[in-house]
Amino acid sequence: MTGKQESARKGVNVEVSAGSNESDAAYITRAPGYRLPAATRLGTVRLQVAELQRSVDYYHGVLGLRVLEQNERSARLGPIGEDIALVELTERAGASPHPYNGRLGLYHFAILLPSRAALGSFVAHLAEINAYAGQADHAVSEAFYLRDPDGLGIEVYADRPRSQWPMANGKLAMGLDPVDMQSLLREASDTKWAGMPAGTRIGHVHLHVGTLPEAEKFFHKTLGLDVTADMPSALFMSAGGYHHHLGTNTWAGNAPSPKETDARLIEWTLVLPAPDDASAAAEALKGSGYSVKRDGEDWLAADPWGTSFRIIAEP
Repeated sequence: MTGKQESARKGVNVEVSAGSNESDAAYITRAPGYRLPAATRLGTVRLQVAELQRSVDYYHGVLGLRVLEQNERSARLGPIGEDIALVELTERAGASPHPYNGRLGLYHFAILLPSRAALGSFVAHLAEINAYAGQADHAVSEAFYLRDPDGLGIEVYADRPRSQWPMANGKLAMGLDPVDMQSLLREASDTKWAGMPAGTRIGHVHLHVGTLPEAEKFFHKTLGLDVTADMPSALFMSAGGYHHHLGTNTWAGNAPSPKETDARLIEWTLVLPAPDDASAAAEALKGSGYSVKRDGEDWLAADPWGTSFRIIAEP
């Protein structure tokens, strides 16, 4: 654990919002201009990998995602019983592996399980196949951390009920404590892991960025995410009072952005309730001088460090 990560054990806090919307969670700092709708969520993450079949085997065998579609160059994977792609893999033969904290862009993407019992079954499955995972109790959630064959970071987690998210002095307090493994495994009971269950979704994406002020300007002041928590080296943002849909940090220091030939996050997806909402988010970026282009019914944009994301309307 780095010194920066260790400092999070004491809690991550943000000032109480002074916003006028009474439905807002007390701990948020509202986006000052355009604001993303409360029903905003995340969609598919698209990854570039060095060997497609090796990655498919990992995402299916270790994580439990079901292959929805596969050809020679790409694959779509999702939860059991749903035709929803959570991860799309694209092969670039010989792509360079992703070094830990060694590049800007992806720190991890996070797969949100629908229950604590499902998380317990997943952890028991990892133990059965002898797969290593880091772990942390963040108070708002319990999380396990893995790296795929190319070194790309993955979190698998389950949320605690929002009513149980801890507050300290009027602030949201996200911790970094050990998971109570015995309690978690008891929650799973004897339920055998059969793969990512229906209802599994992408919960958040966490990115390495160059500076937090520029991240705040782009994602909070322009794109319209509310700030939910911050610390000297990290900033967390969301829509609708969620603890975070997006995390940003400066733990990679002056690392470069990934090259086209690297294993990397190609893009992540922001899903808005309606086409007009997607257009409004794109216009907010364009109005501040950022480049946004149309791609069919979607919009494509990139943050100041070149990490692309897609803005779409709810299907």
